[in-house]
Amino acid sequence: MERDTICAVATAPGEGGIAIVRGSGAEAARILGGCFRPEGKGALVPRRMTYGRAVGAKGEELDEVLAVWLPGPGTYTREDMFEIQCHGGSVCARRVLDRTIALGARIAEPGEFTKRAFLNGRIDLSRAEAVMALVGANSEAAARASLRQLEGGVSGFVRKVSDQLKGCMARIEACTDFPEEVDEPEAARLTLEELAQIHAEIEDRCDPRSARLIREGASIVLAGRPNVGKSSLMNALLRQERAIVTEVPGTTRDVLTERIQLGGICAELSDTAGQRETGDPVERIGVERAERAVEGADVVVIVLDASEPLTAEDEALLGAADGRSIVCLNKCDLPRRSGHPGALELSAATGMGVEKLIEELTRRVAVAGGAEERMTGERHLRLAGLSLEAIEAAEESIRAGMPLDLAEIDLRRALGFLSEITGEDASEEVIDRVFQSFCVGK
Repeated sequence: MERDTICAVATAPGEGGIAIVRGSGAEAARILGGCFRPEGKGALVPRRMTYGRAVGAKGEELDEVLAVWLPGPGTYTREDMFEIQCHGGSVCARRVLDRTIALGARIAEPGEFTKRAFLNGRIDLSRAEAVMALVGANSEAAARASLRQLEGGVSGFVRKVSDQLKGCMARIEACTDFPEEVDEPEAARLTLEELAQIHAEIEDRCDPRSARLIREGASIVLAGRPNVGKSSLMNALLRQERAIVTEVPGTTRDVLTERIQLGGICAELSDTAGQRETGDPVERIGVERAERAVEGADVVVIVLDASEPLTAEDEALLGAADGRSIVCLNKCDLPRRSGHPGALELSAATGMGVEKLIEELTRRVAVAGGAEERMTGERHLRLAGLSLEAIEAAEESIRAGMPLDLAEIDLRRALGFLSEITGEDASEEVIDRVFQSFCVGK
């Protein structure tokens, strides 16, 4: 299909060693020839970087550059492409980009290079989404999951499950078309067994909590009354002096958040205001924010002071502890005056026990089964959830003794939702919405 030739700066804005101007389309060769002059007697050889000058309409030099000509279909978009590497910064890249536009190219829309790769059949929709997910990955786990998706992990899983559903539908059709030859009760039994397996496989891949941890990271909140050592513990976990530490109760009056990596998962670690009754209006705001942070946290580290008896504030926090909570006895390097069953004993001041806390935090935020095999995209999870609902409807229909062809209707719905994940059955509106979130030049 004939399309405009598009161009864009493919590198991030700001100062840098190089900036890359990328183009794709039927006129790519002509446009590159009009704005690039090889050095000496050099000539452009397909897929070989060539040194030369970017030139303007009158042959004036715009920049010293490297250029590469990439004939389709063996390219990212499956169209003719070119890339020009000029000096970094906005001026050189803008001059080269303006020259390509003057020669007939137009500025690419967000994600249009990847969209063309999808429309030209090089990648499916789930792999296209993985490109942007990989660019925006904020942790090792997110990067691994995105790379696995880019390599076809989600697509392969969807194809496998879709083939299994088609096998169930084929059995149902055979039972309907040849009732004398195919035993319906046996066909129903076999179909239920296969659907149970498919159901379990989809559920295993589509755990919303694991997906959120991989995609967005975990939230870990340090909670406790004033002066139990939350800020010191935060500094010990971060291995840097980030939180202000003083002997004055109420020093921390807001939620201080920093990012750490735990087993490849990105986590937001938050130090909060000491939770106590206070008449100070500013401190009270900090306490309220601390309470809200605890409510929304994935893991709550309740910090107690081992050198002092437990107070009413400590008991209130322990009484509200749930499955998200880790109880820590801090200041265990000082004479002991309190304890708590099952608490982790540590000293933020000396580092004692801090590594054990890190190990426990890593265990708490770990993704069961590995990040690489998970569906992480919100669109994928929604469609997989809809397919599960359709499969459950088919299972209920079969168990109720309804005709098998009624179950087939639900299985076709499930198949349609799965096909939308890879883009086989996605509307133009859905496709446009996916690529609107991309950056220009990708």
